[in-house]
Amino acid sequence: MIRILHTADWQVGKPFGQFEADRRGELRAERFAVVARIAALAQARGCDAVLVAGDAFDDNTVSDRDLHRTMEAMAGFSGPWIMLPGNHDAALSESVWTRLRRRSGQASVVIADRPEPIDLKDGAAVILPAPLTRRHEGADLTAWFDHAETSGAVRIGLAHGSVANRLPAKAESGNPIADDRTERARLDYLALGDWHGFVEIALRTVYAGTPEPDHYPANEPGHVAIVEIDGPGAAPRIERVRTARFDWRAMELRLDGAIDGLDAALAELTRPGETLLDLTLTGSLPLRERVRLDAALGEWSARLFDLRLRDAGLIDEPDAEDLDLIDVGGFVRVAIDRLRERAADPQDPERAAAQLALRMAYVEHRRLLGPAADGSGAAKG
Repeated sequence: MIRILHTADWQVGKPFGQFEADRRGELRAERFAVVARIAALAQARGCDAVLVAGDAFDDNTVSDRDLHRTMEAMAGFSGPWIMLPGNHDAALSESVWTRLRRRSGQASVVIADRPEPIDLKDGAAVILPAPLTRRHEGADLTAWFDHAETSGAVRIGLAHGSVANRLPAKAESGNPIADDRTERARLDYLALGDWHGFVEIALRTVYAGTPEPDHYPANEPGHVAIVEIDGPGAAPRIERVRTARFDWRAMELRLDGAIDGLDAALAELTRPGETLLDLTLTGSLPLRERVRLDAALGEWSARLFDLRLRDAGLIDEPDAEDLDLIDVGGFVRVAIDRLRERAADPQDPERAAAQLALRMAYVEHRRLLGPAADGSGAAKG
């Protein structure tokens, strides 16, 4: 029996430039931590090899320090790491792979940068790699698998690109792979990279996805595959194993009239301190609820690892109670009423500014009134 761990798309060195420095540093460090978890998993499960199906590195200019830290993280697995150049780390004349060859490391690394068979477990299995030598290829580099001789060994393809007609959306690199390659090349398993979610797109054909998410997806990232194959022609047993620490989650909530559903929805996040939330809010709220919302979001922002808010579809809709609480008359009340009209008009180019001004007026007026604004303290007389 052959047992492999299939992974891809580590993208070590990814800059995460959209985050503040402290969060950016922690996300970058987690790329090394997940490689160490993969190594420990492969060792604990007695894998014959770890197959990395491209984009181990975010680009070929990854720093020497990042390269060294990656090799240190890989040292927890004593077997071979078979690493395929992908579109981010293509096998150029000078690349991360040529630099890696010049280094001595603790991990046993086989750089699969040539389209030629790689024996595994004394020839019991053969890895057929399709390395990328530039970022974008127009040809299907897996075509040579069809005629590769393997002398009765388990046949495992290793490639990085887009399988035609099988993915739910366009994969990143666009490098084409025939949708019937597994059948035509008589593969017992085709280990793929480039699509960042775990998906078994056909029998024996799997994208492992990135082991640690790096954006807000809907395609199940954060896993590796443990694959067992009893022999040539045997159906592989494929186990999806979670490896991710961070939970990148997109959520949409509609709030109409009150924010009561917000805390209930966010309370379902089991590890808020390790959750990056992209939150879209729609609906309409009176000003007093919008003030409550701002306070609640401030609390959740402190609890979550990161909170990104999209609230363009959430409308301030002052009601009579709001405006009665802004206890003013004369020209100030006329101005408030005018702001209310503009804030309610979706065609008004200054609508957002009017909404903000109205909200600020409400908050400031309630602040000046102090406890009496909430019906507490001394009665007005």
